[in-house]
Amino acid sequence: MKWLLTITKKFIINFHNQRNHKMPQLILFNKPYGVLTQFTGELPEQTLSAFIKFPGFYAAGRLDKQSEGLLILTDDGKLQHRLTHPKFEKKKHYWVQVEGVPTDKDLQPLRKGLVIKDITFLPAEAKLISEPKIWPRIPPIRERKHIPTTWLGIILREGKNHQIRKMTAAIGFPTLRLIRYQIGDWHLDQLQPGEYKLINLTNDKLNELTRKSNPRPESRAK
Repeated sequence: MKWLLTITKKFIINFHNQRNHKMPQLILFNKPYGVLTQFTGELPEQTLSAFIKFPGFYAAGRLDKQSEGLLILTDDGKLQHRLTHPKFEKKKHYWVQVEGVPTDKDLQPLRKGLVIKDITFLPAEAKLISEPKIWPRIPPIRERKHIPTTWLGIILREGKNHQIRKMTAAIGFPTLRLIRYQIGDWHLDQLQPGEYKLINLTNDKLNELTRKSNPRPESRAK
């Protein structure tokens, strides 16, 4: 009986250790327009729970209700921190449809950085692009008659609240549609709105993330 008890204890300990050392998982989700980046909410709000049924996953960062595209979720708290904290510099890539026709010169303030209502926004990469081949938005964007629209490619190294919308409005070109298509090495690929992909991280990939996530000193707003 003592021998059986010892084996049972070892099995329980080993099983517990295996669960504690489970490799982190990621979900890459193409968030549709109008969906909140949370799992609970009051009706008629639509949340992540309508699409993702895996327990224990949390969004690594946010995406506005009015914005679309790539949202990463993970079941690992440390990895969530590395993916979201600005000091780890995960580049976020966006397609942005704005009202009006900005020139390359108009985008210079975005590249230099802006201060809007005492909030400092770091320099972004910004350029004019052709209209990307993407899904139609439901509902369609509001378009004013006789006012053309333009697509921009914008890359951020931080993620302040409504940052791109505030930045484009500050230079006179309001954002009409905002789609995030890449975060770090992860991108939408062929995911359609509401679709997701589950990724089982390997030791090599986790080590690679750790190597690439060397923190930079946090800058202070002047």
